[in-house]
Amino acid sequence: MILRLSRHAAALCTATLTVFIVMTVLEFIYFRQLSGGLSSLDWRFAGFTPDEGMAWLTALGRRGSEIILVWHYLTFDLVFPALLSVTMVSLIIATGRRLRNFRAMSAQVQSAFALALVLPYTLADYAQNFAVARLLSDFLTANPDSLAFASALTVTKFALLAIPVTVIAAFHLAGQRRRV
Repeated sequence: MILRLSRHAAALCTATLTVFIVMTVLEFIYFRQLSGGLSSLDWRFAGFTPDEGMAWLTALGRRGSEIILVWHYLTFDLVFPALLSVTMVSLIIATGRRLRNFRAMSAQVQSAFALALVLPYTLADYAQNFAVARLLSDFLTANPDSLAFASALTVTKFALLAIPVTVIAAFHLAGQRRRV
């Protein structure tokens, strides 16, 4: 089943890109207006201090928090990590199959390899989403520890995302060199 995902890599990339564009447009057109120009915690690749997180939550207020919770965390960002993960698995397999050594591995090993690279990102992204959604839904839970934890999950999510992206790029480049 997992190996068949590589047949749908282009469609998955298109769907993932579409959801990402919608989320990006919402961020820059709507969510930043709600927070007085502050970027959402999801966009802070290097994390944020508890004071920066609290400033964002305060600027949003109850209404802004509810809007972001519903229009980001309970809709698009509920689907996006899974969609991106499935897309990355399909790309790892599709680009890996261009390489003799990867093709020589059994289907189960190829699938396990792709899943092992992607699953940590998926779990970290959902954990980060849950932590930020909790802060948005219950402003009283926001304290330096909960904000620092959400920040650490944000950094972890992006660091773990870099691993499969790097493997996909390396497989793609290796496959290109092989053709030349």
